[in-house]
Amino acid sequence: MKRDMVLNVNGEEHDVEIEPNRLLLDALREDVGLTGTKEGCSIGVCGACSVIVDGRLVSACLTLAAACEGKQIETIEGLAQDGELHPLQRAFVQFGGFQCGICTPGQIMAAKALLDHNPNPTTDEVKEWMSANLCRCTGYYKILESVMAVVEGKVDEGRRDEAVRQARIQSLYQSDTYKSDTSE
Repeated sequence: MKRDMVLNVNGEEHDVEIEPNRLLLDALREDVGLTGTKEGCSIGVCGACSVIVDGRLVSACLTLAAACEGKQIETIEGLAQDGELHPLQRAFVQFGGFQCGICTPGQIMAAKALLDHNPNPTTDEVKEWMSANLCRCTGYYKILESVMAVVEGKVDEGRRDEAVRQARIQSLYQSDTYKSDTSE
């Protein structure tokens, strides 16, 4: 039986009507309309669905949406503020920390959770923390480099427009809009 509830996502309240067993991942994507959080493994081991709930990193594929009522939920869509990418988002673009984009939202949210609790981690601490997030495209060096660039203050503020442009190009390339039909 569906139940009315309010989910606070990225500082905005969303009235939703959901089944008690609905997962947070499905509620975010289908009921709230925020599709940045990705489904990877569906068993909580890949990190693609990582979001922050009341300051704690959680796997949205294992978390019941009903358990999040009255809590603050942060997703990748909530990081950019006033049209400015979050430093982690800029770093992932500038230092090549993202590849196909499936794991990137979870990687960035995991890194944010780490930096929220420890703004100056060592490289080994970042490696340990990020080890719960899997990526099939890279050897992780660029992800580590991106996170450490934020820690070390190396993210180029002046390249914001270039970072946004490159992210848009990558997004278009991955969408069906940009791909041409080669079957003709």
